[in-house]
Amino acid sequence: MKALILVGGFGTRLRPLTLSVPKPLVDFANKPMILHQIEALKAIGVSEVVLAINYQPEIMLNFLKDFEAKLGIKITCSQETEPLGTAGPLALARDKLLDDSGEPFFVLNSDVISEYPLKEMIEFHKAHGGEASIMVTKVDEPSKYGVVVMEESTGRVEKFVEKPKLFVGNKINAGIYLLNPSVLDRIQLRPTSIEKEVFPKIAAENQLFAMVLPGFWMDIGQPRDYITGLRLYLDSIRKKSSEKLATGPHIVGNVLVHETAKIGEGCLIGPDVALGPGCVVESGVRLSRCTVMRGVRIKKHACVSGSIIGWHSTVGQWARVENMTILGEDVHVGDEIYSNGGVVLPHKEIKASILKPEIVM
Repeated sequence: MKALILVGGFGTRLRPLTLSVPKPLVDFANKPMILHQIEALKAIGVSEVVLAINYQPEIMLNFLKDFEAKLGIKITCSQETEPLGTAGPLALARDKLLDDSGEPFFVLNSDVISEYPLKEMIEFHKAHGGEASIMVTKVDEPSKYGVVVMEESTGRVEKFVEKPKLFVGNKINAGIYLLNPSVLDRIQLRPTSIEKEVFPKIAAENQLFAMVLPGFWMDIGQPRDYITGLRLYLDSIRKKSSEKLATGPHIVGNVLVHETAKIGEGCLIGPDVALGPGCVVESGVRLSRCTVMRGVRIKKHACVSGSIIGWHSTVGQWARVENMTILGEDVHVGDEIYSNGGVVLPHKEIKASILKPEIVM
């Protein structure tokens, strides 16, 4: 089986992290976002993953070459010379996706984190016999999204309603699809949207079916959702394989600690924290609802909450970093500094407090 991951653009919403690496390589719960998806695909027997990409393909491929060997899965790139939307990339990668098997292929949006019930999706797809399956997820505020209106008993999709003013349903497209090869005949090589142009036509022919995603779902393409996504992901690990989470008197709630991270005396860590490889957390530090990436040092008695600390950064003694502060790679926050929602570009030194949310160039 094959799969296409829509990697797409520049990751502007996750800057300054994406100034250092392409967005799919930004760490989420101690491994690059895209690796969560590739591992899930490999686990159900996908043998080849095609990355649809229009930005820095060399970096992606060099990075993923290591994983190709480790996971035993073929990873290739299909590079756009112009942005092709969400359907155009399928036409561009047509020759990579088609083979003699006639099997359906997966398409995933690279920002989506979930439990990836892909095996169940294959069974669902076979059972309904239609041309395409999409995963949908229930949301509290459907008016912010495109809503999928479907027949509850069969999952057959009736129509799509973009940002509805009146309530028509609470299920939205979750960005995970399983498509028969015939769907490729419906897509032209031009900038085009699979949600707005391709799926509605398949639905009109009663060939599109939606499966409601069990478990959690989050599009982690922007900082606030990234932090929420981490909470949901760690919750899910607690239920499925709690032995992966840290335990001890200094741990509160769900915390993921890389085996090479070091934690000092008298710290309090959690809930909803990911500590990356080679991190050093000195004594008396308080961490909650945050991601601390590879090679970071948090000095004595600092406090970090609701924030993302980028690779190889330092947070000074008695510093306080909170309210969606994002430190890019190699940022150094001085002792006793306060950051209230600062977004700091890579390789900066912060010597004065940031009292309100702002970008530090």
